Amino acid sequence: MVKQRKKPTSGRVRHVAGGTKGSVTAHHKARSPADFATVRLQQLQRVLTEILKFKHPADAVLSQWFREHRSLGLRDRAEIAETVFDILRHLRLYRHFAQSGEGSEYRRLAILGLAATKGEGYVAGLLTPFEAEWLAHVKALPLEGMAWEVRHSLPDWLAAKLRDLPAADRLVEALNSKAPLDLRVNPLKIQRDEALQLMQAAPYAAAEPEPSKFSPWGIRLANKPAINHWPLFKNGSLEVQDEGSQILCALVGPRRSDMVIDFCAGAGGKTLLLGAMMRSAGRLYAFDVSEARLARARPRLSRSGLSNVTPVVITNENDPRVKRLAGKAERVLVDAPCSGFGTLRRNPDMKWRQSPTALAELCDLQQRILQSAARCVAPGGRLVYSTCSVLPEENEAQIEQFLAKHPDFRLLNAVTTLGDRIQGLTSEDDYLRLRPDVHGTDGFFAAVLERRSA
Repeated sequence: MVKQRKKPTSGRVRHVAGGTKGSVTAHHKARSPADFATVRLQQLQRVLTEILKFKHPADAVLSQWFREHRSLGLRDRAEIAETVFDILRHLRLYRHFAQSGEGSEYRRLAILGLAATKGEGYVAGLLTPFEAEWLAHVKALPLEGMAWEVRHSLPDWLAAKLRDLPAADRLVEALNSKAPLDLRVNPLKIQRDEALQLMQAAPYAAAEPEPSKFSPWGIRLANKPAINHWPLFKNGSLEVQDEGSQILCALVGPRRSDMVIDFCAGAGGKTLLLGAMMRSAGRLYAFDVSEARLARARPRLSRSGLSNVTPVVITNENDPRVKRLAGKAERVLVDAPCSGFGTLRRNPDMKWRQSPTALAELCDLQQRILQSAARCVAPGGRLVYSTCSVLPEENEAQIEQFLAKHPDFRLLNAVTTLGDRIQGLTSEDDYLRLRPDVHGTDGFFAAVLERRSA
């Protein structure tokens, strides 16, 4: 099923950035480095006034803003996006610094963002004497003496939850860092070794592709080029997918003859890999409540060469089409709508757009979806529940609640379930937990539940 709340996006604005063309207007008119910096500062002030309203996801606001400013070149867009996301990652800390400044808060935030992403020398020529003194002062302040939630730029309620997690400082520092760009080969069309060999030449080589650490399909790039123009992307040999998401598909482990349900398919990233793992055989249903999200999956399906996928728009987790599949699926994946706090590297605005009330509503929805999806699992079949969150109430607590009501299901060990599909992962219990500070992936949680045979 079932995404009644939009899943966090993967930062598409940042993925297309990285070209070499400059702006055809602002950059051509600029005559000195100070002019470039002045124009960039003005652009950032304007876009921040829209993004910091937090009415819509930041990448969507940026995309719309870029459409309204078509004269911006790829380099302009890359620099603006990089600085905006740096400001969102460190917003509370930067606002703490900005309290002692003067003038517009948006200007002060833009100065801090540019100083962090471009260096203090980049902004030196456009600062007033007071601003120069202020910037030097705040940059020299020791972070250790600040409140934990300020130092790590978290809202109070979220800081209280994250601070109780193991190695919390290290985790939050990783969540506040830039995410790499991970690709995945389509095993229906190409194997990773072959893809990496082809990527030693232009236009791929400049991205410095390397094999991912755990996933046998993954390729990690050192930067974020305009991959939409790559031949291997256009022909469906490559897709954008975080390595953690790839590992999750390996955990589902579909077989060629299986009926598989991707219950919250969204734009189809996991559906594509599941279908390829099935060698385009069997039956794979992609459920979602959003017709628009499934529509975005269709061109990806077309490129992939898959013929075993059936996208299905459903009204809710109790749609009659769900009920008709009761007890029939060998594998059911519930990648549940969640807070997205495991993806803060890519979507730092999530921590400012979520709330305790919204989290409670999500937890209720997650349990309803899990209960509904379980009805589709055949005896001896498996239900895989996952989120891109690191919060226990969205993860372990949901499984404990489900098992208390469903003695016909048992919890399997996730690492054992992966078998030889993924090697190198360990866990202290039966759950799979991926963290950016430990595994280099987004934050993921997964549990494997097996329905006892009658």
